[in-house]
Amino acid sequence: MAGIGIKSRSMEYTLHGLSIYDPWCWLEDLDSAETLAWVEVQNQRTSDFLEAIPQRDEIRQRITELWNYSRRSVPFKEGRRYFDLRNDGLQNQWVLFVRDGLDGVPRVLVDPNTLSSDGTVALVGTEACRDGSLLAYGLSRSGSDWSEWRVRDVESGADLADHIEWVKFSTISWTPDGSGFFYCRYDAPKSGDEFEGQNVFHKLYHHFIGTPQDQDERIYDRPDHKEWNFNTQVTEDGNYLIIHVWAATNHNLIFYKDLQTSGTVIELISRFEANFQFIGNDGPTFWFLTDWEAPFGRVVTVDTAQPGTPVFRTLIPETEHTLTQVTAVGDYFLASFLTHAHTTVKVFARDGAFVRNLELPGIGTASGFAGRPADPETFFDFTGFTHPTSVHRYDVSTGVVTDLFKPSVKFDPDRFETHQVFYSSKDGTRVSMFIAHKCGLVLDGSHPTQLYGYGGFGISITPSFSSARIAWMERGGIVAVPNLRGGGEYGEQWHLAGTKERKQNVFDDFIAAGEWLIANRYTSRSKLAIMGGSNGGLLVAACMIQRPDLFGAVVPTVGVMDMLRFHKFTIGGAWISDYGSPDDPEEFKYLFAYSPYHNIRIGTAYPPTLITTGDHDDRVVPSHSYKFAAALQAAQGGPAPILIRVDVRAGHGVGKPISMQIGEVVDVMAFLVKVL
Repeated sequence: MAGIGIKSRSMEYTLHGLSIYDPWCWLEDLDSAETLAWVEVQNQRTSDFLEAIPQRDEIRQRITELWNYSRRSVPFKEGRRYFDLRNDGLQNQWVLFVRDGLDGVPRVLVDPNTLSSDGTVALVGTEACRDGSLLAYGLSRSGSDWSEWRVRDVESGADLADHIEWVKFSTISWTPDGSGFFYCRYDAPKSGDEFEGQNVFHKLYHHFIGTPQDQDERIYDRPDHKEWNFNTQVTEDGNYLIIHVWAATNHNLIFYKDLQTSGTVIELISRFEANFQFIGNDGPTFWFLTDWEAPFGRVVTVDTAQPGTPVFRTLIPETEHTLTQVTAVGDYFLASFLTHAHTTVKVFARDGAFVRNLELPGIGTASGFAGRPADPETFFDFTGFTHPTSVHRYDVSTGVVTDLFKPSVKFDPDRFETHQVFYSSKDGTRVSMFIAHKCGLVLDGSHPTQLYGYGGFGISITPSFSSARIAWMERGGIVAVPNLRGGGEYGEQWHLAGTKERKQNVFDDFIAAGEWLIANRYTSRSKLAIMGGSNGGLLVAACMIQRPDLFGAVVPTVGVMDMLRFHKFTIGGAWISDYGSPDDPEEFKYLFAYSPYHNIRIGTAYPPTLITTGDHDDRVVPSHSYKFAAALQAAQGGPAPILIRVDVRAGHGVGKPISMQIGEVVDVMAFLVKVL
C-alpha cells in the first residue's frame, strides 16, 4: 500500500496476513479536537477557493430562481381526510397539510420549519390511523437517520403526550381501531456513539396511545441474529401483522402474526433466497411481488391456512420488463414496470387478467399508486429530466387520469431534449444511458458534461427533474445518466452482476460511458465531470483512482471510501450484501483491490476533486470522506485542487434544508465551471 501522509496517531493492523497501513484513522474520531480543527481548516480552504469564482453569484441567483416554485407530494387518504406535503418554493422543510375531502380547504397540520431556526429539523415520516383522527409523525435532527415520533390530534392540531425515541429504519403500522401502532427501534446508544456506533439488535414494539414508551410491549426480536432488522404492516382486514426481515443479504424473510389470537410469530418465508414484497391479502391468502424463480419479478399467492411448506402460485407472470411495484386498489392490481429504465403501468384484475394500460404523461418516472381495496381512486406523481414533478388522480374503475397539480418553473422545457442511447461496456455488456441537453447540440467535443451514476443495491436510476441540471444545461452543459449494473433497471440478475466480486463491472460500465461520450464527440476528457452520492460516491472515487487520465473533474458525495472498515459503523454491516465482507479472506481480496482509500498512489496527477459530506451523517459516516480527502491531498502529484466541503448539522441527505441543498448545488456548479 502507498505510504500516504504519516500522522503521529496512524494505525497499522493485520488483516488476513496482510499489514494494512491506515495513516488517517484518527479522523474516525469525529468529535476529537484534532478532527474538528481539521474540518474547520478544510472548510476554510474550500470556501476561499469557491468564493474567488466570479460566476458563483450568478449561478446562485439562477439556481435559487429555478428552485423557487410550488411543489406537492402524492396525497394519501385516511377516513374522509386527505393528507399531502407541500413546499411553497424556498421553505427549508416540506409542510404537511390536511383537508376534509379532496376538494376541501387545506390547512397546515405539521410545519417542521417552526421547530428550528436553521431548518435542520425535518419531517421524515407520517402515518395516520385509519379513520384519520390521529397522526403519528417522525422528526429527524441535523440530518440523522435517528427519528423521534409524536402523535397529533388531527382535528385540534394538538400533540398528545406520546413520545417515541431511538427509532431508525422503521415503518409505523397502526392497529385498525387506532388504539396504537407497531414500530421498530434500537436500544438507546451510549453517549458519544449516536452517530458512529453499530446499529444492531433491532426490536419490534407495540405502542398503546396514552402510555409512556417504557411500557411498550416488545413483540419480536432476535438476539441470535443481531444484524436482522424489521419492518411491519397490518393487513387491510386487520387480522395479520406482516413482518419484513432484512439483513446483510440481497433477500428478505417474511414472518407474520395473527392479531386475532395470542399466537406466536409464524415464519412463512424463513430462508434468504429472494425478495418478497407483501401486496395484500384475501383472508388467509397472501399476495406477494417476488423475484423468486423470476428475476424480472412476478406476483404470487400463498394460502397460509395450508400447513407445511408454503406453495406459491403465479398470479401475474414474469415478463421481459422489471416489475418494481404492485398495489391493490379497488378490485384491481396496479403494476409498475421499468421498460428500459422508465415507468410503464398496467392494470390487472384480481384473478391476474390484464385489464388496461395506465397512460402516463410521457417517458419518465411515476410513483405512488397507494390505496385500499375499497377505494375508487389512487394517486401518483410523474417526473422526467425536463418535466417537474406533477401529481395525478387515477379512477381505478374507469381508467381516467385527472391532473391534480402541475408546477410552474421558470424555464422553457422545449429548449431541451432527452434521448436514450446504448453502449458497450468493457466485457461487451449492453448498457443504456439517458442524455439531456439543449436542443440543436453540435457534437464537437466542447460541452462540459456531468456523468452521474450509482450502480448498487438494486436501486434504479430513472429520469427525474432537477433545478440544478436545468441550470447546468442552460449554460450549455450536458447531463448523462447511465443505468449501470448493480442497479435494478433490468431485474435481479442485473443487480447481482454488480455485486461482491463482480463490483468491478459497475466501474467498467461507468468508465465505458465516459469513453463513449468522448468518442461520440459529446464532450472531451478535460470537460467530463463524474458525480455520485453514497454508493455512487464510492463509484466515482474508485473510477477516478483507476482512470485519473479520463476525467476533468470528480465530485464524490457522502461516499463509502474505506472498504475494509465500512461494516464497523452504524448500518454498514447491511451493505455486505452488495460489497462482501472484509472479514472474509476471499472477499477481502477484491475489496482491497478497489477500495478508494487504499489504492491512492503517491505522485499521481489526480483531476480536480470536490468531496462533499455532512458532519452528522450516521449512515455513511463522514470519516470515509475525511480520510479519503486527507490521503488524496497528501498524494496529489499534479496542480489540480483536492477540496472537501463539510456541511455542519447535516447528514446523509435526508431532511437536508433547502438552503443547504441550494448552497451545495451552487458550490458544486461553481467548482465545475471553474475547473472545466
